[in-house]
Amino acid sequence: MRDASIVISHSPAFIFSEPLTGFGIGKVLRSEKEDINVGEYICLPFMEWTEYTIPPVELLGYHEKIIPEKNVPLSVYLGAAGVTGILYPQSYILQTLNLRSNKGRSAYHAWKEYAHPKKNETAFVTTAAGAVGLFVVQLAKMDGLKVIASVGYSDKVEIAKSAGANIVFNYKETNREQMEEILEGGIDIYWDNVGGTMLDVALGNANMHARFIEYGMISGYNKSDTTVPIQNMMRIVTHRIAMNGFIILDLYPKYNQEFDSIVPKWISEGKMKYVEDRTNGLEFGGEALLELQIGKNVGKKVVVVAEE
Repeated sequence: MRDASIVISHSPAFIFSEPLTGFGIGKVLRSEKEDINVGEYICLPFMEWTEYTIPPVELLGYHEKIIPEKNVPLSVYLGAAGVTGILYPQSYILQTLNLRSNKGRSAYHAWKEYAHPKKNETAFVTTAAGAVGLFVVQLAKMDGLKVIASVGYSDKVEIAKSAGANIVFNYKETNREQMEEILEGGIDIYWDNVGGTMLDVALGNANMHARFIEYGMISGYNKSDTTVPIQNMMRIVTHRIAMNGFIILDLYPKYNQEFDSIVPKWISEGKMKYVEDRTNGLEFGGEALLELQIGKNVGKKVVVVAEE
């Protein structure tokens, strides 16, 4: 959602006056493709925000069939079980809010690739009550780490704590000096969804050989000037910090099979918590997208397009 002639990104801009697209799950009502049958649920990237859609043939090659694990609602496969949770019937046709809706996979794949956790280390996870952050907090706890987490609203503090975070603070109510105090014990892994000042503070409190996983820079997404002075850049050299940015598609081939065999079962067995924030009705999709952009969503934001 940007001026494509000015802002360059890894994904194409939406086209004005045409339907938005994103990862979605739909029920097949009619099929002329041999391996897709009426009544099945399939997930597609770039699915139109419409009640009914006829996907282009070239897109069907990227479809995945969804057969949920026991006790795992269909919607969770857009979030924590992440093809691309508050239990609801599986008889929903769902559509997500953005192109990077593989939340569970983003967390799992990048953690496996870049975190290299060691028991009793400290991880700092930003936007820890969101779909990705909540997953990362739990991965860190599974690996025996202490977790410091930041959230954007006070009512999200308990959500992050319920996932296992040891220390949680509302960054909107915490100034830089206070953040420095919270992180002064040092951090070994930093999961960054925010960028900006918080990234700089994290650099200033990174331990030797810390690993920084750069997933997003949301502090600058809606600003024309995203320049934030970074005072602690030299610590990347002095503290031998590894910084890795990633796009989830790059890690699909390496970890997808492992993810599919493990994570849905974790959710089914209650070993992995998830939270969903549902908006009912495609006509309210705009309001839902706004909530996501300003951080009012709690967990994975999902638009319920229609019920069967």
